[in-house]
Amino acid sequence: MSGAGAAGGARAAGGYRGLSYWHDSVASAGDPLERRPGLDGDTDADIAIVGGGLTGLWTAWYLHEREPDARILVLEREIAGFGASGRNGGWCSALFPRSTASLAAGHGRDAALAMRRAMIDTVGEVGRASAEAGIDCDYVRGGTVVYARSAAQERAARGEVADAAAYGVDPLEWWDAGRVRAADARGAVYDPNCARLHPAKLVRGLARALEARGVRIAEGTTVTRVAPGRVWTDRGVVSCDRAVIALEGYGAGLPQTHRRILPLFSLMIATEPLPAAFWEEVDIPHGRTFSDYRHLIVYGQRTADDRLAFGGRGARYHWGSAIRPDYDRVERVFAHLRRTLGELFPSLGDAAVTHRWGGPLGVPRDWHAAVRYDPATRIGWAGGYVGDGLSTTNLAGRTLAELLTDADTELTRLPWVGHRSPDWEPEPLRFLGANAGLVAMTAADAEERVTGRASLVARAMGPLIGH
Repeated sequence: MSGAGAAGGARAAGGYRGLSYWHDSVASAGDPLERRPGLDGDTDADIAIVGGGLTGLWTAWYLHEREPDARILVLEREIAGFGASGRNGGWCSALFPRSTASLAAGHGRDAALAMRRAMIDTVGEVGRASAEAGIDCDYVRGGTVVYARSAAQERAARGEVADAAAYGVDPLEWWDAGRVRAADARGAVYDPNCARLHPAKLVRGLARALEARGVRIAEGTTVTRVAPGRVWTDRGVVSCDRAVIALEGYGAGLPQTHRRILPLFSLMIATEPLPAAFWEEVDIPHGRTFSDYRHLIVYGQRTADDRLAFGGRGARYHWGSAIRPDYDRVERVFAHLRRTLGELFPSLGDAAVTHRWGGPLGVPRDWHAAVRYDPATRIGWAGGYVGDGLSTTNLAGRTLAELLTDADTELTRLPWVGHRSPDWEPEPLRFLGANAGLVAMTAADAEERVTGRASLVARAMGPLIGH
């Protein structure tokens, strides 16, 4: 969610602590969350990167490895890690917005499996690169457990395990009810390819490591236009050889990517630190993330300081792809998240919620994340992660670094490279369609509770969201 366009509201320097629990905790640990100096007029760079989130920073990291003498400039309207890169659920997973079956249908089985292997490898690469950069981001690779809490969810879960076995890449396991502790769980699917981490520690630490290597990060600088060889900002024009647009949901605020990406809000809460007895009862060790098989997505983790950090969808899309700070907080959704946590883990009791936050993630029209680079314009772009970006940004950064340096590798031949999603419809169709999808997923969960069968609504929506 790092911003560099017209969308969203700027915060005064020093006002970033309240963005999320993650920002609050890094501030408590000594990060002042102050803006770096912005541009002070026209300047030159070899590569200009628009957006100081993980896509932009990982791209800079791997570009510096390939071209250590290149002048790399990162342009950020707020501070590094302002957006989704610093506010997300902390799942460094192998999840990709499109399913393996969908990728196989669109690109062929071999390409789909190559994409799955690359995503699995990326979980480890984030840990390796973070350690190399000297970043302690609470990275622990403990896997994900996804609870099946109804007959319909159990059928979906067992089907997912069977599908994974047929493809032979993702080592999913079915755990019987005796191995899981969530309320009403009939079992769960365990995926070892996920790590828990602290997103703000990662993105803020990566920015500092890049500066130590000579990469310039200009904050408080709003990009208004990107063209071949030029990036226009409110503080000067950057003349550059190559440029990268790395804005994710905030790309809706840049005219040239306005209809390429739709900002959809996801919200989170964090509890007070919980006692050891609670963690023993629910069997969530450090490093393990969790969810269930409902259609209106939820996601959680045990933080390094023993809180539950828990998020989910439910906030509506706003007309014209608008992004405003007050959209980050929807009391109805926060109440739903706290109620859901209590339903999953009744022993949580009346534990207090200490932090509430949210923000926009980026959704392409076909829910297909992509990396692109045009050698003619020398402009690259990556995004459309639909909430699966904490690891995917790293793969995007590595791939962009190779594309921008004219390499031909396994990464540059992955099926998401060069993919172009259709543009979103103009308003009012965009507003009606996006919010109808939210209603449909809510209805699908209600339908399954009533009928005990897989939702017909969800089945109809599946092709539209990459399933």
